[in-house]
Amino acid sequence: MPLSPNSNPKRTPKLRRTARAVKSGFRRYPRVIYDSLTKSKITHEPIHLPQILHQLANHNLAILWLGHGSVVAQIDDVTIAVDPVLSERIGMRIKSKTIGVPRLTPTPVSPESLIGSNLVLITHAHFDHLDKPTLERMCSDSTAVIVPHRCSKLIPQGFERVIELKSGHSITLNNLQITAIEPKHWGARSIFDRRRGVNSYLVESNTQRILFTGDTAETKAYQKLPPIDLAVFGIGAYDPWDHMHATPEQAWRMFQGINARYMLPVHHSTFELSDEPIDEPMRRLFQIAADNIDAILEPTIGEIIVIDSSTNHSTV
Repeated sequence: MPLSPNSNPKRTPKLRRTARAVKSGFRRYPRVIYDSLTKSKITHEPIHLPQILHQLANHNLAILWLGHGSVVAQIDDVTIAVDPVLSERIGMRIKSKTIGVPRLTPTPVSPESLIGSNLVLITHAHFDHLDKPTLERMCSDSTAVIVPHRCSKLIPQGFERVIELKSGHSITLNNLQITAIEPKHWGARSIFDRRRGVNSYLVESNTQRILFTGDTAETKAYQKLPPIDLAVFGIGAYDPWDHMHATPEQAWRMFQGINARYMLPVHHSTFELSDEPIDEPMRRLFQIAADNIDAILEPTIGEIIVIDSSTNHSTV
């Protein structure tokens, strides 16, 4: 049907996206809210990884995927936890209950096992990336936290310091240069909260570089970066959110557009936040990357990937 003379064609895709998002939400969230209020605490059998920080510290460049967008990385002698989320549910807390989606896989480590990390990076304020219960349990006066603009007040007290870093700015900390890059995403904590920043982070030592994109739709923001040893890209939660979360094909195009040795795909298989099948993101990624599949790291949750100074990587 043709548009009327008073119609705004630029609004049509946005209205379509809104309708898809509402439909997706109604399919999922009434059940999630009911289960959050009525069911007892989830009791996944945890994966035990004793002395995980000690294991990481033995390597110059290593990374551990904790599920969803959460990783712990070792770069030279600095241990970095990025968007640590180790709760059984994510969402708004009402008294002692968290109202939100449950974790589908066991937590590989307890938050307490991350006490002593040198640095925490928070990419944005969404509940699946900034989890207050996890942060409360891993607080340490020897750990600094870097957050986007207007997010410092969301961080529990007890850390050494909390630093707000605007996109486009850099800071030197623990002999690392950390640069905030603006992805194509948004940082709201609630529906009425539209003023918070959102960051990707490039972390550089004298010999290593890691890019943590956090959540982003397809963007050219990373194309002019220097050579990167490891790029961490989200590949899930794109249906119906592909305007804010990259599809596997889009994530692969962004990876190919930078000079990076390895790609670690994250943001999948942990929480049901979208409509695509839980195993679809990795299947689609391997299909599109068939000619360079060795560049993709595929750890199980809780498996340490070590990247050496040549062209090899191994698991611990």
